[in-house]
Amino acid sequence: MNTQKKFSTRGITILETVISIGMFAFVMIGLSSAILFFYRTSGFVFQESTAITSAQQGIDRMIRVMREAAYSSTGAYPIVSLANNDIIFYADVDSDSSVERVHYYVSGTDLYQGIVNPTGDPASYAGTEVTTSVAQYVRNISLGLASFSYYNASGTLMTDLAQVGSVRFITANVAVDIDTNRSPTAITIRSSAALRNLVGK
Repeated sequence: MNTQKKFSTRGITILETVISIGMFAFVMIGLSSAILFFYRTSGFVFQESTAITSAQQGIDRMIRVMREAAYSSTGAYPIVSLANNDIIFYADVDSDSSVERVHYYVSGTDLYQGIVNPTGDPASYAGTEVTTSVAQYVRNISLGLASFSYYNASGTLMTDLAQVGSVRFITANVAVDIDTNRSPTAITIRSSAALRNLVGK
């Protein structure tokens, strides 16, 4: 009788131990999955936030340069060409004694700045552009979103972009998204510049 009782007690102890180990393993698996999900999610959010902040800073610098559009060192008109995702103009980007040829354009998923310094006497802009990235993960082309919009002196949106002499105000709209397959959707950064040296002319 005592032997049966001891065996029965030992059987319950082993069963409890197995159940405890199983529950512990189940909890640990769930906890590990939650931690991994948290790190993956927070890592993505951090990367997205960093990309947006970096793009905002780059676009702010671009807008400051646009405001300073000026006649070139050769006397050429400040604006060279306008397009939905491309603009070329002259401005002093580095506060030196010369005016540079500035080119902003979207290619692939980057917004670029190209600079050509004048050389020679008389001055010429025949050199090769020095290109840097202004913003990455730019989705304007895939979304069909114009990066630049142009307005005349009366504030009317320009549709004939060949009329470079009419532009007085530029808006930039840049959609940033590091992964188009994950939420959130692209964040659009908007900024604008009045061309100070042309306003009132």
